[in-house]
Amino acid sequence: MNRALSTVPAELTGKVVTPDDPRYRPLRSTYTTVGHPAAVVLPESAGDVAAALRLARETGLRVAVRSGGHGLSGSGTNDGGLVIDLSALHRVDVLDRGSRLVRVEAGARWAQVAQALAPHGLAISSGDHGNVGVGGIATGGGVGWLVRRYGLTVDHIRAVEVVLPDGTYVRADAEAEPDLLWVMRGAGAGAGIAVAFEIEAMELRDVGHAQLVAAVDPAGQTLRRWADVMAQAPRELSTAVMLSSQGTTTAAFITAVVASDRPSVIRDAVEPLLGIGDVRAQQAHVVPYPELVPPHHLHANSGQMPASTTNGLHTAMTPDTARALVTASAGPDPVLIQLRSLGGATHGPAPSATAFAHRHQNTLVVASAFPPDDRATLAAAWRPLAPHADGSYVNFESAPDEETFARAYPGPTRTRVTDLWKRYDPDGVLRPRPPA
Repeated sequence: MNRALSTVPAELTGKVVTPDDPRYRPLRSTYTTVGHPAAVVLPESAGDVAAALRLARETGLRVAVRSGGHGLSGSGTNDGGLVIDLSALHRVDVLDRGSRLVRVEAGARWAQVAQALAPHGLAISSGDHGNVGVGGIATGGGVGWLVRRYGLTVDHIRAVEVVLPDGTYVRADAEAEPDLLWVMRGAGAGAGIAVAFEIEAMELRDVGHAQLVAAVDPAGQTLRRWADVMAQAPRELSTAVMLSSQGTTTAAFITAVVASDRPSVIRDAVEPLLGIGDVRAQQAHVVPYPELVPPHHLHANSGQMPASTTNGLHTAMTPDTARALVTASAGPDPVLIQLRSLGGATHGPAPSATAFAHRHQNTLVVASAFPPDDRATLAAAWRPLAPHADGSYVNFESAPDEETFARAYPGPTRTRVTDLWKRYDPDGVLRPRPPA
């Protein structure tokens, strides 16, 4: 055991995992990053989180906070520091069925949330994989399968239970600590550790689920037609597109989710997608919402998917943007390109309503490259795309720095986030240093 950890707070007895503990190996890493922390703490309450922060202060160990496992930046682990793993905080409770208010602890994963809410006929638009943790999405944004109907996850958070870096427990809502509520909805990682959220869910049991494959021309006209369809689509329709190339042939694998169980609504929403180009395959059916984020997604995270990822938000799919997307996915050093539809309910809130200020963009473009030359490959592929982006999403950035911070939090949002991070975390406990 690290000498600095020879004495731990009494409330953390049995909850501090060091490298000589058999529990350490499956706890040390995230999905993308293998870590070697001095210890992993497994808190079971807000008081335990405060004790873990006190332990970090007393030992001088750097803090990493983990609520799930897919965090692309790898910030959910570190080397030689203290990881606060929230996985034991995973309760999901319906507080008021009439108002659809639910309480979700930050260490739950979206498969668990979907399973818990399904018997009540409720759902929350979340990530697109059941293994993704609640805390990361619910403090960063939340682009999920129902995003155009429901909006972002942060748009429906009514209160957050937070442990501040000094160990203080605060429940932030619109009346009590409104500034903390504001920053936790989109930029929470630099202000405090969220332990639970009160979220307004939506009425939903079954959804339409369609999968299509379309040939993509080199000029990207197929992608432009997809964007045109989505601009006119009903809010019930949300889509995700993955570009895949073999030689000179590029295909768009499209997943369409319709937030309705009515066959006529599903058909009318999906049919326009058949006209975007040469659609080679399709299937559609009605499924319970939890099937989109199923329990079999839950798995241990061992750094099994190392990657470098960046992203950009786009208002329009211009000819240059579409061409650059196809080139990036089909070049000699291709990258994985994914497109997520926005618009609909995401355009409803004012840009100043939450720390996620991007309320006019229609498409999220995510690019990922893989070892051994992932960083160089990603930089080269992203260079022609960068001028067309209008902002970015903090949760899909694997190398955060001052430049990516400015893209994620533009203009007055950046100023307010910076000020609030300095207010709530003046010593930069949750960041290497407060933003300049």
